[in-house]
Amino acid sequence: MRFLVIEGNIGVGKTTLAKMIAGEMNAKLVLEQFADNPFLPKFYNDPDRYSFPLELSFLADRYNQIKKDVFNPELFQSFTIADYFFAKSAIFAQNTLKDDEYRLFRQIFDIVFESMPKPDLYVYLHADTDKLLQNIKYRGRSYEQNISGDYLDKIRNGYFGFFKQISAFPILIIDISKIDFVVDSDKYQELKTAIFQTGYKLGMNRLIMG
Repeated sequence: MRFLVIEGNIGVGKTTLAKMIAGEMNAKLVLEQFADNPFLPKFYNDPDRYSFPLELSFLADRYNQIKKDVFNPELFQSFTIADYFFAKSAIFAQNTLKDDEYRLFRQIFDIVFESMPKPDLYVYLHADTDKLLQNIKYRGRSYEQNISGDYLDKIRNGYFGFFKQISAFPILIIDISKIDFVVDSDKYQELKTAIFQTGYKLGMNRLIMG
């Protein structure tokens, strides 16, 4: 394992899991830098006006970060783990941009995507919408509190549409709706064991934890 991606919908716990694994296994941790994005709070308040500059800024930020951090692995760390994949830009843009904006965005994305590194394993953490909404409320980011269940469903559908197109690397979809790996150390160990199990086929693989 050289490059592991932990992905998932908003509020599923992907960053928490990536941090836990990286800390335990001496991995280089690459976290998405979104907190300082000036367009994010504006987007949640006025998506029609700010969706295009938001998605372009995310595209540029993700490209620069991956180019800097993933293409340059640390000598004394075992592997690289990221809490996002570059294709996230296209998945979210498809759900937030108008048709003409998305076509322009997609032209730019496709040019860049071919040069991006592909993961040895892409893990998608799945949780039902009610659990995601509870997690979002619990962590208390003010600009996320107006996120609707319908929006989360659209993002989930965007991910699964993307997965159907992938045959170049294995995707492991893990349903964690019925567990809390943060407070239950046994479930965390089960989750970690599943991630580092070998033999996943290219394309989609599925696992339900309970």
